[in-house]
Amino acid sequence: MTGSRRIDADFLALPRHELADAALSSALATGASYADLRVHAITTETVQVRDGVLENAVVDHEIGLAVRVIVDGTWGFASHAELDTAAAAETARRAVKVATTLAALNAERIELAPEPVYRDLSWVSEYRIDPFTVAAEDKVAVLQDYSGRLLASDGVDHVSAGLHTAKEQTFYADTFGSSITQQRVRVLPNFEAVTVDTAAGTFDTMRTLAPPTARGWEAVAGDEVWDWSGELAQLPTLLAEKAKAPSVVAGPTDLVIDPTNLWLTIHESIGHATEYDRAIGYEAAYAGTSFATPDKLGTMKYGSAVMNVTADRTVEHGLATVGFDDEGVRAQSWDLVRDGIFVGYQLDRVFAPRLGVARSNGCSYADSAHHVPIQRMANVSLQPSDDEVSTDDLIARVADGLYIVGDKSWSIDMQRYNFQFTGQRFFRIRDGRLDGQVRDVAYQSTTTDFWGALEAVGGPDTWRLGGAFNCGKAQPGQVAAVSHGCPSALFRGITVLNTREESGR
Repeated sequence: MTGSRRIDADFLALPRHELADAALSSALATGASYADLRVHAITTETVQVRDGVLENAVVDHEIGLAVRVIVDGTWGFASHAELDTAAAAETARRAVKVATTLAALNAERIELAPEPVYRDLSWVSEYRIDPFTVAAEDKVAVLQDYSGRLLASDGVDHVSAGLHTAKEQTFYADTFGSSITQQRVRVLPNFEAVTVDTAAGTFDTMRTLAPPTARGWEAVAGDEVWDWSGELAQLPTLLAEKAKAPSVVAGPTDLVIDPTNLWLTIHESIGHATEYDRAIGYEAAYAGTSFATPDKLGTMKYGSAVMNVTADRTVEHGLATVGFDDEGVRAQSWDLVRDGIFVGYQLDRVFAPRLGVARSNGCSYADSAHHVPIQRMANVSLQPSDDEVSTDDLIARVADGLYIVGDKSWSIDMQRYNFQFTGQRFFRIRDGRLDGQVRDVAYQSTTTDFWGALEAVGGPDTWRLGGAFNCGKAQPGQVAAVSHGCPSALFRGITVLNTREESGR
């Protein structure tokens, strides 16, 4: 058990072990060589406020059980919404029938990488205040308070505010003997200010930079986790400056990229590219495959020598952090890129043997009891320098360039190779100092050219976790939350586009 937190009593009161006994014994009795049961509950809440007025407040709750089986080397899967032993046993029999039916189409027998057995273990993520214990009116009041601070400023015409929270609870058991109960909490608060130029018929926007995080209500109310007071006070001035800023001059440009922007580039160009199922073409229908194919493992230069990237399911407050994955594999941390060389993939228990790796690194996840677990992304992060290099130190090394803060739109091809990213805030760098904002900026490159242009990374004090609630994959589509840590970073000679000119305006 992590810390002093406890899994909710109502989830612990479910007949978890009885369901497992019924499902697993039924699966084995009807021909399965292996089976696992997953009880999965997820509660989500969305609160939306516009210009201080409540627009939407919705709570959703889903719970069910799922059974996976292997019969003669073929997967079978079935799920059910009822949590009773008869339903569990019948669901297992349906899963066996699915496997038996699909066996004629199976070209490769399933082999699971070995993993130690974990009996009756529990794990809870790191949070202080469960957001689902906070009254809805208190959540609305905080969103209205923060919105009001922005609306009180000259030049802010509209404010959209949103809060998304989730609590995920799982129980996993398999025929090897593992049984694991887990609970995770995550929150995503965001505020966007809008300024309107009625004479010109134009508008500009700017969002807060607070990332989604595997924390509780403490990340939303007050300044304990995030300096809401400071950012909300500063945002109107930054927005007004952006509205009057000159358009960027396109061309090769030195960039210092803040973690609030770089996390998304990491997600798209490294996180997805190093998913092994993409690399071998198993996953292609949603967001494509990967240029980082197995023949390049251990030899391809992914980036410069200062590029070190880890995949990690253990980092504190990471959205993809767990105690164990959905195949009963204990969470780990491992290298994807070391000294610029591509050295590792993200794997589950099926794909590890196909790569010739002895153990899964714990990347199996399903977003619902009614979806089969698939290989999903860990918290993929660029590591900082060992030296105390500040963001100002990196900026000081640039004679003429840009400092990019906050994420916005993005595009990447189906091989995770050619890409384009924009941002929230762009500051001109002149002679090693910030010199006002510019606008209409996008940076464009290929994955290996971009990371090859990485000259320096900031120290540990610049390292931050960003991330997303809504990473999509698979058919039927599944959504996973994932974090990406990174320091500030300096890139040389990256192609910068003027988006206004590119659009023909």
